[in-house]
Amino acid sequence: KHDETTTTMATKASLKAIAAAGIDKEDIDFIIFATLSPDYYFPGCGVLLQRELGITNTEIGALDIRNQCSGFIYGLSIADQFVKTGMYKNVLLVGAEMHSMGLDFSTKGRNVTVIFGDGAGAAVIQPTAEKDKGILTTKLHSDGTYAEKLAFISPGSHGGYHAKKLGLEDRFGFDKDIELGEIFATQKMMDDGQLYPEMEGQFVFKLAVTKFPEVINEALTEVNLKSDAIDMLIPHQANLRISQFVAKRMGLSNDKVFNNIQKYGNTTAASIPIALCEAWEAGKIKEGDLVCLAAFGSGFTWGSALIRW
Repeated sequence: KHDETTTTMATKASLKAIAAAGIDKEDIDFIIFATLSPDYYFPGCGVLLQRELGITNTEIGALDIRNQCSGFIYGLSIADQFVKTGMYKNVLLVGAEMHSMGLDFSTKGRNVTVIFGDGAGAAVIQPTAEKDKGILTTKLHSDGTYAEKLAFISPGSHGGYHAKKLGLEDRFGFDKDIELGEIFATQKMMDDGQLYPEMEGQFVFKLAVTKFPEVINEALTEVNLKSDAIDMLIPHQANLRISQFVAKRMGLSNDKVFNNIQKYGNTTAASIPIALCEAWEAGKIKEGDLVCLAAFGSGFTWGSALIRW
């Protein structure tokens, strides 16, 4: 039994962010909601969050994005463009996940289930008149070649299309003679416990430890800085070994990297905002610090952001 949903957790995080920004909830003029575990298949959580917050202003828009582990960075980049163009002044950006509603808690699923946790984090993105402050740059990338290496395949509207095209019928519980487009979920999927996430951990690890440093260095190069300029790195909390590997490759000491995966597990889109908030509250991020956010995850998608606090 759950006492929370993705949206109710997001509501609590949003109220905290709105208070920290010193604004009223009615001042929010756009919502960006990143999650892979929405309350409903549709509509998305953005409008549900608007309702839960009691925002009555119907002039605002609500955008739902599906970029899994890199969702918060993708959302940050979107918010940054809206604010820099002057379109919006108070963008509420949320990353929230209720993983526990869709995980396999049997022995079969333990390799995936043990990694993930529930949580929510939020931020309000606003313009600044201070030169060289705020979001300096964001870098976004994707490669769908190996999408099924980390995926929640079914139920879905694909009807076995990708499974047949890639020769993965057996892995995902599709009969070879099925008619494409007719299947949302089969009895075999349910009997075999295949309505859960799939992950090839070693494959994901090898890609992550390559893409993390690449996308961080890409951002640093754009603003003519090197890794020693980073005061705090907030990596997506996927795996502590990945974070440690990336920190070593970037030449960053342990006190310049913030990790909390040991407390919450991988909260996907929520992991960076939760970690960012905790690092700030603990005094590990100070005025003028260069903060780097970085993520890699399902899709595959990855990205980075540099922020002058």
